Amino acid sequence: MIAGVANAEVRDIRIGVDVPYEPMEFRTPDGELTGFDIDLGNALCAEIGIQCEWVVQGWDGIIPGLQARKYDAIMSSMTINEQRREQVLFSDPYITPPSAWFAPSDSEITTPDTESLDGQSIGVQRGTLQDNYVTDMYGDVADVNRYATADDMVLDMDAGRLDIAFLDFPIGKSTLIDSEAGDYQTVGEKISEPVEYFGEGFGIAFRQRDGELAEAFNEALSTLQDNGTYDEIEAKYFEE
Repeated sequence: MIAGVANAEVRDIRIGVDVPYEPMEFRTPDGELTGFDIDLGNALCAEIGIQCEWVVQGWDGIIPGLQARKYDAIMSSMTINEQRREQVLFSDPYITPPSAWFAPSDSEITTPDTESLDGQSIGVQRGTLQDNYVTDMYGDVADVNRYATADDMVLDMDAGRLDIAFLDFPIGKSTLIDSEAGDYQTVGEKISEPVEYFGEGFGIAFRQRDGELAEAFNEALSTLQDNGTYDEIEAKYFEE
């Protein structure tokens, strides 16, 4: 795997990504892949001196796809946590976004808790840390609706079939707050603890044996953070 890096024998590195998850990874109207993860991943590959090819894969099968060698890494807003560390090797964190609650602007929910969410319909993306958190904290009192993609969740929010959604803050802001289809607001405080649910930030996932490849990406990330490239990419997609 790392021979191309060490010996300058450039080869393609395949990176798995779940689309859409705007602004992290999505397609432009003409079908081109873009987003924070895509731009940063391309910059990392360029810094290492390798070619990267993006492979679109649904979230439910994204780690099995890595293990089955459909691609060589995952860069798809994957939170680093101990459960996933048992299956994959992570890079250093490259961004640490909080999670947040999103509801229609006329919602009567002001502080999400067991009482205010009792009997409510909550939307989450299936298999995410938000799914785990909501299921454990509110699964006994609320109706937890799980979706394959954030876009599917937004459709039900716009149709009034959900009372509230729990998402990574950048994704919720992009798909709900900034959407022209509905009128939404954040509810309560942004959440990033406890670590057992919210992890240590987003990391690039590799197969356990590909330590040299992971280290090459870590070194490239450090370089991009030092030379300003990371800041330029971040400013393109995030206001805060």
